[in-house]
Amino acid sequence: MKIDWYGIADQEVQTVCKALPQDLQECLTHLLITLDPQPRKSEQLEADDQEDLLGLFVGSAYADSQNDSDPLPSAIRLYIENIRDEAEDDPKRFRHEVRKTLLHELGHYLGLEEDDLDKRGLS
Repeated sequence: MKIDWYGIADQEVQTVCKALPQDLQECLTHLLITLDPQPRKSEQLEADDQEDLLGLFVGSAYADSQNDSDPLPSAIRLYIENIRDEAEDDPKRFRHEVRKTLLHELGHYLGLEEDDLDKRGLS
């Protein structure tokens, strides 16, 4: 049986976003969330990092976007093939990794730094 990893990821993204409190859902109206196979070369982690990039937030944080003149929306990119590798092709683990990665990147969009995300178990 062939597994639709992108379909699972899309469903999990929708579930996570709908479960957020209303005020946070409103913060997402101008945020683009994409499901990409893998990061572009320009998005790769530094060579000495041992982990593959699972997701990436690009653009202005929510608080900064009010004053930003950048015409491109802020975005979260989820890298499906890397998340799938991390989950070792286990659909349940894959859903968990999509959720965790999305929440981590949403944290960046909301202005949290890595230490803040660590304290919340989202690293």
